Amino acid sequence: MAIEVTVISTDTIKPSSPTPHHLKTHKLSFLDQLHPTIFSHVGLFYLMDNLDVSEAVTELKQSLSKALTLFYPLAGRINDDQLSIDCNDEGLYFSEARVNCLLSNFLLKPDLDLLNHFYPCHPTKIEPYARIHPVMIQVNVFDCSGIVIGLCLSHIVLDGISTSTFLKGWAACARGCVESVRPTFNAASLFPPNDQLPMDSITFLAKSMIKVGNCVTRRFVFDSSAISTLKSKAAIGSGVQYPSRVEVVTAFVWKSTMAISKASSGFQKPSLLSHAVDLRRRMVPPLQEYSIGNLLWIPRTQCAVHDVIELPSLVGKLRETIKNIDGDFVKRLQGGEGLSMISENVKEMVDLCSGGPVDYYGFTSWSKFGIYETDFGFGKPVWLSSHKISGSMFMNLVHMLETREGDGIEVWITLDESEMNMLVGDQEFLAFVSVDPSPID
Repeated sequence: MAIEVTVISTDTIKPSSPTPHHLKTHKLSFLDQLHPTIFSHVGLFYLMDNLDVSEAVTELKQSLSKALTLFYPLAGRINDDQLSIDCNDEGLYFSEARVNCLLSNFLLKPDLDLLNHFYPCHPTKIEPYARIHPVMIQVNVFDCSGIVIGLCLSHIVLDGISTSTFLKGWAACARGCVESVRPTFNAASLFPPNDQLPMDSITFLAKSMIKVGNCVTRRFVFDSSAISTLKSKAAIGSGVQYPSRVEVVTAFVWKSTMAISKASSGFQKPSLLSHAVDLRRRMVPPLQEYSIGNLLWIPRTQCAVHDVIELPSLVGKLRETIKNIDGDFVKRLQGGEGLSMISENVKEMVDLCSGGPVDYYGFTSWSKFGIYETDFGFGKPVWLSSHKISGSMFMNLVHMLETREGDGIEVWITLDESEMNMLVGDQEFLAFVSVDPSPID
């Protein structure tokens, strides 16, 4: 029997209390402006044997309504100018679906094509109406065994830490701890919106990073032992005494994909890597973790044709890039230099991408965000998922998530199909990863 995901109801969840008049317009920051109007997708998987699922769904709706009084912009609508949200309390899009299989069976070997249907907006078929919603949610109820909460989150409103904060706040409301998470929406006062941003150049840059072909998304898990080995290898000759697990996994994946690209094309191309860096902890004084918005910077790390492409050297490059994102950098970004810093950064990347073939890899890490602690009163999730990217136009993307145990990293990689086939056949790469493993093994 074919497994089907059938939407049985749609609703709009409104805040349990009206938003005060002085909060009716939420301005987006210039850091928000830099992000495209795309959705992030995250799925939380809960095994729920012997639990009244209908009651659980009702509780999810009621607690979400309470949470939206604190996260009020998420119940509004993104204005056409993409510069602000009308906090009109129209409500958050919420759908409920039925899946005719056991969740435990699905988790034995997750079907990523099917997984994409667990989201209220399909990752490859975003409906126009969805673009006005800051957040959309779908609760998928499986036969007698559990639920999956699929979230689509507008990237011009929320970054990964903001997403984690929203989930923590919603879960706290479900457990009766409404005041334990108090978000702040002050990003626009820290990084005021700017109508002089080089948006045409940013659009050109994004288009130059798009590849044409047939892309594939696969999952790879680095366990704690593999990460420890990579750390030991990276510490020798990198100048980085204590490399982080994100640094070593990023460098190892980058090294592997560069080698695959060279084997595929027959020559070494310059390689450009971007990696989102949280600014909250780098500000002076640091921002509280519950500050909402795209409070991040996306620096680039470059590997030239004649550079040494080894794990230690790449870790050193990454550390050098990230250490420059410090309190002084953020202060300049907030001050009068912000526009020139953005324009210069975009120009340098445009020049690089216009100078001949360049491999681009976009990395994002949601490691140590605490999303596996999201407990709505029926336990913590057994798995946290991203989504499958498909189509003939795509970017090389790498999304890193923490594992349930907290000591590993699950990496979702999207590459051209031929290069992915080479990657999963690379014995050096396979020595450190499990390919498409069951999340419940």
